[in-house]
Amino acid sequence: MRILLWLCALLALDSCTSHTLFTCEPVHVQWCHDMPYNSTFFPNMLEHYDQDIAAEKMKLFMPLASLRCSPEVHLFLCQAFVPECRDHTRVLRPCRERCERVRADCSRDMLTFGISWPTELQCERLESCRSPPDGSPGSAVEEVTVSRSAGPSGRDLGFWCPLQLKTRPGQGGSFLGAPDCAPPCQYMFLTPQEVRAAKTFIGVCSALCLCATVFTSLTFLIDVQRFRYPERPIIFYSICHSFVSLVYFVGFLLDGEAACVEPSVAGRVPTAVLGAQSRLCSLLFMLLYFCSTAGMVWWVILTITWFLAAGPKWSCEAIEKKAVWFHAVAWGVPGALTVALLALGKVEGDGISGVCFVGLYDLPTLRWFVVAPLAAGVLLGLALLLAGIVSLNHVRQVIRHDDQEKLKKFMIRIGLFSGLYLLPLLALLGCHLYEQAQRHSWENSWISRHCQEYSIPCSSQSTDAERPELALFLIKYLMTLVVGISAVFWVSSRKTCSEWASFFKRTRKKDPISESRRVLQESCEFFLKHNSRVMKSQHYKSSSHKLKVVSKSMGTSTGAHTPVTGNHDNTPVSTATHSHSVCDPPGSSERMSSTAERRGSGRISSAHRSTPKDEVLEAGQSSAHCTSSQ
Repeated sequence: MRILLWLCALLALDSCTSHTLFTCEPVHVQWCHDMPYNSTFFPNMLEHYDQDIAAEKMKLFMPLASLRCSPEVHLFLCQAFVPECRDHTRVLRPCRERCERVRADCSRDMLTFGISWPTELQCERLESCRSPPDGSPGSAVEEVTVSRSAGPSGRDLGFWCPLQLKTRPGQGGSFLGAPDCAPPCQYMFLTPQEVRAAKTFIGVCSALCLCATVFTSLTFLIDVQRFRYPERPIIFYSICHSFVSLVYFVGFLLDGEAACVEPSVAGRVPTAVLGAQSRLCSLLFMLLYFCSTAGMVWWVILTITWFLAAGPKWSCEAIEKKAVWFHAVAWGVPGALTVALLALGKVEGDGISGVCFVGLYDLPTLRWFVVAPLAAGVLLGLALLLAGIVSLNHVRQVIRHDDQEKLKKFMIRIGLFSGLYLLPLLALLGCHLYEQAQRHSWENSWISRHCQEYSIPCSSQSTDAERPELALFLIKYLMTLVVGISAVFWVSSRKTCSEWASFFKRTRKKDPISESRRVLQESCEFFLKHNSRVMKSQHYKSSSHKLKVVSKSMGTSTGAHTPVTGNHDNTPVSTATHSHSVCDPPGSSERMSSTAERRGSGRISSAHRSTPKDEVLEAGQSSAHCTSSQ
């Protein structure tokens, strides 16, 4: 008997239709052909979108109907899985009292067959029973009015999460307002060919930007003292964007492994990561969001330091004393925002780049955690930059010509660097604002194109042509990466080339000729020291008393210098002359004497040049001194 029952169930599944029309449709489920109604409406209260899915879920409970564990079990199952539809405006569903009677009568048989009561069919969620409008006694159905217009094209039932995109309950993810739902991993707004082209573009750009930012960071490590405040934030900004480029390059290599979740149930599609579903995705998100936000904050700090040097005329040392506060703000604010996003579970996988970010599908998160900080940083940095340039121009007009030329070059470099940073950042901000404005129409267009595929209500709005262009996404990713390249133009100078040349020269293996010359010079120095010790031992006893007298008169110590004898005017000089003739190149003594004369004259001239300066002149020289390291 049980085998025949399962065979009938399989035959009934073959006779069912597939997709719902979201209007009253004939009942095709064989088990409900004997009901007092012959039309139904989907989705039902168990979130089944067509009669095929409802029949497949209903067959598990059909042994209860065959055993007749309750007089109302068959009618209750049909009303729950295949509800009655009346006049295209009303759907009749089961009520609470009938549900409780059927569950109480069939509880023992459900334990026998291993059937659990559906969580979507909890009796407490149903309305109380009342008499139907036709006045028939004993009827226990609730009349539910569904708000929709007469024609199918005028309805707007909202978004219902399809079964293919369902996620496990309790993960906190939502898609288009539907809970426990995730977007498809294949980016929903682009075609597969466009996604492949975008991935290749992102991989190439991230590799180039990574090389540029790493070069800037290594240039800083070669000579740390060269880059002082107010220009040192450029280096920290470059380091932050080197990590941004690295994350995008890693996402390109992983090819969606971190941003997508493979389906655990057959018939479903890979979905994007939402929340804390993947540790690798969370790690990529933390690095990407933290470093990108910190890089923007460091640029704002750079404009602050420029303003302090130009407006209030702070020196480099005075600005450097505030470095602790700069680091606290630059790392603390992005860290707090990153922790808040992780606590809220707003991490989202990007099917195009293979990384994880925020605001890809959630508009409020995009608005408050991406667009708002970006706009605030651009406005504040631009205002401080303009104020600093105006102050530098005022200082340039009152200082002397030599320092004026240095300061003029410095101002040109500031303007060039700020332009190279601001143009990509403004373009990125424009892409985010345009995407935020058009996201709703793109989502309606996607629902209209895939409603039949996913068996969900189609959108009532005609948005067939509303699809974003591939160029928009390419520009957005390019502007995210290219802003880090601007720091290369700041360190590009002759001094950088000479530093790298000297660095490679130090690390290169020494040649044999220079090594032999070094050994010979060390041997000469050894013999000179040995001869001086011998001479000291020969003249010490004969001239000890005279040495003490001369030492006291000159105020020197006999233990720290070569002993001075009666004929010290002849012997030491001849020794020194001999030492130079043996080990030093020709003309070294003349160069030593001329060097000493220049040092003495330099000390004398420096003592006479120390005259007071005007405050503005000192500020201009201080600004020019800060730029001399370039």
